Formats: sequence, structure tokens, C-alpha cells
Amino acid sequence: MMTLPPTRERWLLWLLALTQFTVIMDFMVMMPLAPQLMHAFNIGPATVSGAVSAYAWCAGLSGLLAATYIDRFDRKKLLLAMFCLFTVSNLACAIAPNFHVLIWSRAFAGLTGGVLGAIIMAIIGDVIPAERRGAATGVVMTSFAMAAVAGVPIGVVLAAHFGWASPFYLLVLLSLLIWLAASRVLPPLNAHLAGPKTPLTQVLPNLLALFRERRHLDAFALSIVNMTASMLVIPFISPVLVGNLGIAPADVTWVYLAGGCATLFTARLIGRWADKAGKQQVYRWIALLSILPMLLITHLPQLPLLALLVVFPFFMTLVSGRTIPLQALLTTIPQPQKRGAFLSVNSALQQLGSGLGALLGGLTLSTDAAGHISGYGINGWLAAGLSLLTVWWVSRVRSAAVAPVAAVAG
Repeated sequence: MMTLPPTRERWLLWLLALTQFTVIMDFMVMMPLAPQLMHAFNIGPATVSGAVSAYAWCAGLSGLLAATYIDRFDRKKLLLAMFCLFTVSNLACAIAPNFHVLIWSRAFAGLTGGVLGAIIMAIIGDVIPAERRGAATGVVMTSFAMAAVAGVPIGVVLAAHFGWASPFYLLVLLSLLIWLAASRVLPPLNAHLAGPKTPLTQVLPNLLALFRERRHLDAFALSIVNMTASMLVIPFISPVLVGNLGIAPADVTWVYLAGGCATLFTARLIGRWADKAGKQQVYRWIALLSILPMLLITHLPQLPLLALLVVFPFFMTLVSGRTIPLQALLTTIPQPQKRGAFLSVNSALQQLGSGLGALLGGLTLSTDAAGHISGYGINGWLAAGLSLLTVWWVSRVRSAAVAPVAAVAG
């Protein structure tokens, strides 16, 4: 395992967090922009969810293909290459003249963004010892909070004043700055290349072999179900707030800001808790507690904006918070020489779960002539049921270090 001085390690983690910030902002900003996209292109919420699904499906496919090559390159060089393509994809979104071109641009963004998440988690697995990966994942996952606190609200305000394309122009600028910083600060990340390279003829058999290990399959199933449950709810929050509760699109900014501020403080706390109490145990508690805000968000009565500013942080803290112990747990599942490939496949399956959740969630919704959206409560109950399944299933997921013991005990 590669080791870095503490200061260099902190720089690396925060640069990874900033990189992940752009990926998450790119994905999240589509959700509060939904009302403006619906108006600009004369489409319904199910069609907007199609754009979210296009990103997710392509990210899943890209992550799956990345499993064949991610462990064959210096992680820094691969990160910079994919980040460059990701920046180009956001420029394509910004200049899209119609919704069809936007869909294709979102697909391109998925092809690049899906790989970035896997590379980032592989770097954490290469550099950070297992006993500190919860805290390290918490630092990187503050990117979710940063996107909610700064990225999405600023993007929504820009969209309200300068059009829906302006957040994507902002992403292009931010990505260029972060790319330049990463190119200068990140060290070579090639320790995983020390051993003999896998012959090209063995790449596909080795990929298929990942699916023949029970530990891997249990982890993959947990990732898919966890993400599907979240995406049954998340993409439709903004359209429901605007269409059903009468919240102004610009005021949705304050809702996401409140949620982001909460996760900014809780992400690292949850990461440290996972290191101390055990990643499975912490995931189990947070996933169980997340069911309540999921049901609340999907069954909202007519509430004023101030009440939403109180409710939404609980949703954001718990639904995003359960991802932290899960991601830290997943870095311990494969053997080190398979870590990049495993995390690429897992990232792909998470994105497929996202696409499945957004697609199924859109199918249950309908919009009347007044713009009111119905069927959202069904999504909440489905998400709650799937979350309960993950609470039970996480006990089946074992790391590489404890798997032999568990097998003997069984």
C-alpha cells in the first residue's frame, strides 16, 4: 500500500472531494432544474427522469467497461484523462439546442462521470489503511454536502437569472480549475502496478470472475438496492415542491442549502463513527432511520418554506449519510489487486440502480392540468421497503479479511 505524509494525504483527499463535487453537482443540479427544463422544452416529469436515467445507464455501462482497464494505468493519469472528458461533456450540455441533444450530452457525461467515482474510491483503497477509510470516505463524501450547500443553490440561482444552461457553464469553469490543481498536486498513483500485468487475453475472464465470488455478489446486490431506493425519491423532490406545494423554483435553492449545511457537518462524523463502531453496524442504523424522512418527503402536506427548511436536512443527512459506511465497507471487499476492477463494477451497478430507481419512479407519477404531481407516495413506500431489505442484507457482506473466518463459521 502506498503511504503519504499526513499533510499530503489531506491534500489528496480534498482534491478527490473537489473532483467528486463536480460529478455530484453535475448529477444533482438536474433535479432542481427539472421545473425549468419542463418549461423550456415542454416536457413532463417522467421525461426529465429520462435524462437522469440516461446519465445513470451510461455511467453504469462505462463503469463496467472500466473494470477491464482501470487497474492497468496510473490512477492519477486516468483520473485526469476522464476528468478532461467529463468537462467536455458539461460544455456539450451547456450548448445543447434541444432536449434530444441534452439527453445525448447527459449520456456522455454519464460515460465519463461513472468512471471518476470508481477511480476516486480505488485511490482511497490504495492510499488509506482500512481502519481509517471511514473517515477518509467521510471527507470525500463532504462533496455531496458541498454540492448541496454551494453548487446546486448557485446553479439554481444562475439558472433562474441566466437560463438553465448557466450551471453547466459554471461546472466547466470549476472543472478546469480543479483539473489544473490535481495535475500539479497529486503524486503518481501507480503502486498497484508493481506486480505483473494481467495479459489482455485474461481481462475479460478476470472481469467475469468477479461475479463468481459470493462476497462480491452480496456487495453488488447491496449497492444496487441501496441506490435504487434513494433514486425512487430524490429526482422528483424539486418538481413535487414546485408543482404540489407551490414553492417558487428559486426558493428550492434554500431547501437544498439547508440540507447541504446539515450534511456538511454530519458526513465526517458519520465516517468516524463507522471506523469506531463498525461499517456494517453504522450502515444498518442509518439506513433504518432514513426510512422515516423518505416517507415524510413523499407524503408532504401543504407546508410553508420555513417548515421545509427544518424537514429536508433530516432527509439529506440520513439518505446521503448511509452511503458513507457503505462505500468504506466496499473498499474492504476485494483483494487489493482486484480493487479497481471491483469498484468499477460496483460503481457501474450503482449507476444502473440509480437509473432503475429514476425510471421506476417516473413511471408511477402523473401530472394533471394544474401541474400537480400524483403517485409520489408510492415511491416512498417502495423506497422504504427496499431500505428495510438493505438493513437485513448488509450483514451478509463480508470483507476480504474476515471472509475466510465467516466461511468456516458458517
